[in-house]
Amino acid sequence: MSVDTRVDLGGMQLRNPVLTASGTFGYGTEFAPFLDLTRLGGFVAKSLTLEPRFGNPPVRIAEAPAGMLNAISLENVGVDAFIQEKLPALPEGVAVVASLFETEIDRYAEVAKRLTGAPKVVGLEVNASCPHVKSGGIEFGQNPAVLRELVAAVRQATDLPLLVKLSPNVTSIAEMARVCEGEGADGLSLINSVQALEVDPETRRPLLSNVLGGLSGPAIRPIALRMVYQASRAVSIPICGMGGIASAEDAVKFLLCGATAVQVGTLNYLEPSLAGEIADGLVVYAERHGFARLADLTGALELPEGK
Repeated sequence: MSVDTRVDLGGMQLRNPVLTASGTFGYGTEFAPFLDLTRLGGFVAKSLTLEPRFGNPPVRIAEAPAGMLNAISLENVGVDAFIQEKLPALPEGVAVVASLFETEIDRYAEVAKRLTGAPKVVGLEVNASCPHVKSGGIEFGQNPAVLRELVAAVRQATDLPLLVKLSPNVTSIAEMARVCEGEGADGLSLINSVQALEVDPETRRPLLSNVLGGLSGPAIRPIALRMVYQASRAVSIPICGMGGIASAEDAVKFLLCGATAVQVGTLNYLEPSLAGEIADGLVVYAERHGFARLADLTGALELPEGK
């Protein structure tokens, strides 16, 4: 059986529903020796700010049980260098979702303006949820009023398809999802890493120099599935799900819970070709279960009666 792998993610026409997550795949060229980037539905580049950003001092990454703790703090080359140097180095046919972050709303909007019309950029992802940046990020992702103002400003600044990456560190993910939909977001990305702390008992010090970091990897997958499920029942815009995806079966779980597409993140560090293998594995799963389109997996979770 020939499976139709195409999906529409908020106006982005992707060849398949597998992308790679921002901050785990560099600017794409770093992974080109290991993976044909055109096998992916797309990739989300590192979050961009107006000026280059150098991030936190080491130690910025540490291993955690079934996951990874990081506090990179959004190191990046800046939006202009991304457009002038990074995008031209990518092969034709690669779909790039540009992620953007800033500490003030008008600066978010300015980054979005500069990215609009850039070659290969098919959409934007607003990072409203970095859990280890001292100013800006976590407030944007946790305060509905501020989130509303942020999404409205970026929406006004660009006509590109617009995803908003939400924080898991909130009481009601459904409320935040509805805020984004109400202000014109074309889709949601969730979840970002979960704020966490790990300690070395011998030195009696935190593992990370920033003390707190973001926990990612398989440890957070059940949390992510829960939030994708809840958000998908609260809004009608599509969701790009992520959080510890390590196999095609993991990706299927997110689609069944309501995601239209998925992003592979932390596991890229262990297996740089994994996202391509997951894209192939989805087709195998669909054939085995009689799905003619991968899009038909979205929301196909079988629930107990009355739930």
